[in-house]
Amino acid sequence: MSELRNDRFLRALLRQPVDRTPVWMMRQAGRYLPEYRATRAEAGSFLDLCKNAELACEVTLQPLRRYPMDAAILFSDILTVPDALGLGLYFEEGEGPRFRKTVRSEQDLAGLASIRAEDDLGYVMNAVSTIRRALGGSVPLIGFSGSPWTLATYMVEGGSSKDFAHTKRMAYDQPQLMHDLLSLLADAVTDYLAAQVRAGAQALQIFDTWGGALSAAGYREFSLRYMRRIIEGLPREADGREVPVIVFTKGGGQWLEAIADSGADAVGIDWTTDIAAARARVGERVALQGNMDPAMLYASPARIREEVATILEGFGHGDGHVFNLGHGITPGVDPDHVTAFVDAVQEFSPQYHRPA
Repeated sequence: MSELRNDRFLRALLRQPVDRTPVWMMRQAGRYLPEYRATRAEAGSFLDLCKNAELACEVTLQPLRRYPMDAAILFSDILTVPDALGLGLYFEEGEGPRFRKTVRSEQDLAGLASIRAEDDLGYVMNAVSTIRRALGGSVPLIGFSGSPWTLATYMVEGGSSKDFAHTKRMAYDQPQLMHDLLSLLADAVTDYLAAQVRAGAQALQIFDTWGGALSAAGYREFSLRYMRRIIEGLPREADGREVPVIVFTKGGGQWLEAIADSGADAVGIDWTTDIAAARARVGERVALQGNMDPAMLYASPARIREEVATILEGFGHGDGHVFNLGHGITPGVDPDHVTAFVDAVQEFSPQYHRPA
């Protein structure tokens, strides 16, 4: 593998000195880019795009051609694991992801396929290795998965949900069934992320998109417990480097201390948490990633610059900050506004770091 020329992102995750705050965006390869929409049309469908290593590589690289991002993230979907388990993932226009089967009983759980990531999700590993080669050591590649709880919500509901009625009914009324499902998913995700590292991923992020829908006790029991188990089972070194792990629980700001104790190297925070308060609460235990409101990118470039400056000032001096949005970039954003965002991070952040 090529030597990494820009390791700013990896160093920041490990709270090592950097010359400026690294920046990337969740969903940076996405529909806000016209070139992404063209490649998506060429692929024929979202799933076909995910399963074509060359096209997945192309859309991963597209934002890096426009913006000096400090990391690339694998182009894939969090629901690849449930799909491999046999639930039949498909996408309906305007409705998001759906599954042909759900898991709501012991019989449903027993009927799930047994998977081995390198075989049953080989197309993801092909994409990882293809992207890693194409990056040529320019920036690190992030691999990812959904958290067991987040994957379970889709599997039990059959798709997206506003109230998670079926999922919470199972968690609170049939907790053993939910724990059995989450245990199966924790093992599958551990295998999946480890396979991504073997294929070339240099950092990992666990997306706990729906952890914030739980109560405080429910979060610890049904979400954090299983992310901790995954982290304990992951390879933490590859190519002679540490492989940092980021945990991002959307809506999880109230549990920062518990997440910081999960074994992760970094905690992602959404825009509802003040970054200065977050840093005061976690101290030097973990790095922080975030946390500009994605909707700020609809504002003028001048306003975007102000917000970047405010967040950098909030984190303050020192290392251990990766600048990101507080969730994924939205499709209607003007790509030029992303330029203003990234340029502002590069321009304003060096003053918060010691000279290299």
